[in-house]
Amino acid sequence: MSPETCRIVDVGKRRDGGTRYWCLEHRADATAKYGRPATKCRHADIPPIMPNQVLEIDVEEFRGGVAMWGAVAPIYDTTRMAVAQGVHVHARHDPGGKKEIDDTFRRVRVVHRHRQDVSEIVISELEAVYYMVSSVLGFPMKHVECTFCAFPHLDKDWFSVHPHRRHLCAGCGKHFRDTERSIGNPVAGVKKTFQRRHAMKPAKRTIAIDQSEYPGGIQLWGSNPALLWTARRSEEEGIHLHVIDNDGHSTIVDETYSRVTIDGVALDDAMIRILMAQSGLPHIGGRVVDLRCPKCLRPHFDKAENAFTPHEEHCCGGCGSFFRSSGRMRNTIGNPLVGILAELGRNAPRPPRQHRNALLIESI
Repeated sequence: MSPETCRIVDVGKRRDGGTRYWCLEHRADATAKYGRPATKCRHADIPPIMPNQVLEIDVEEFRGGVAMWGAVAPIYDTTRMAVAQGVHVHARHDPGGKKEIDDTFRRVRVVHRHRQDVSEIVISELEAVYYMVSSVLGFPMKHVECTFCAFPHLDKDWFSVHPHRRHLCAGCGKHFRDTERSIGNPVAGVKKTFQRRHAMKPAKRTIAIDQSEYPGGIQLWGSNPALLWTARRSEEEGIHLHVIDNDGHSTIVDETYSRVTIDGVALDDAMIRILMAQSGLPHIGGRVVDLRCPKCLRPHFDKAENAFTPHEEHCCGGCGSFFRSSGRMRNTIGNPLVGILAELGRNAPRPPRQHRNALLIESI
């Protein structure tokens, strides 16, 4: 979009006394140096959502079930396949039948029918991805609306894993206070509307592969709770694997497994899920590292609050001793999967790709 499309307005004073400006068109900060209005806002150059990137779906038309997840780049990718981020959708007309929809969209309009009333619920790409981040790291979300303009509020990055009362509205650019400390995500309203609860159960499948047999490459994700699930069956939890054919054009394996072994190395599904959520938090970029206790040499895996809070001192889960990071960064987060995937990458037929979550970084 061109800078001319921005609608920049004064939304009050900053803490330093300067004026803060906001773009009502792109819903982003538009404050330049010295508290002056910028020529364009921070989101002005983000590509607009095109019609073919939007899905409208009536869940009542898919009796076999509709499921939606926040989709991010794979944590390990040796393919050259296109990578989509946003709202990933599965939809079946018949229970157990083929997927009529299996694609990722930047926006989804869900048609909701209640008696004679028909309404739409819109799910954006960022809402879906941050729902994944918050839910994997164990944070409940709620539907929060700005007290000034009633715009639904989405907490991103640091705020998606730290409950708080004071929020910055993306709609009008003003700060407002909620009634309680919380994490805002409009997806919480979607889940309340479609109140069918579903259980997650571990996948029963296992697989062992050698990368050398698949020069087309592989992709790995951790499973995460669906933001919408209307099927009668339970949702599977585990490691999602794509294996690409030797020509590099089509997927020959697309399944969720309880255990995946690659080149003789068994992968831990919890580490994969946590690393996937960590990749959705730009503020900890580069701080998730492979750590080992210098005393017992046990790989160190930070959990709970330590999984999203960089810290200097670590407590070994094996021998109980405390140690510090030895690299250039003092405050880090330990996830052994970083080292495991690096080793797998050295043995891969082609180097793995390092994906940049531009969708998340540009939105901050």
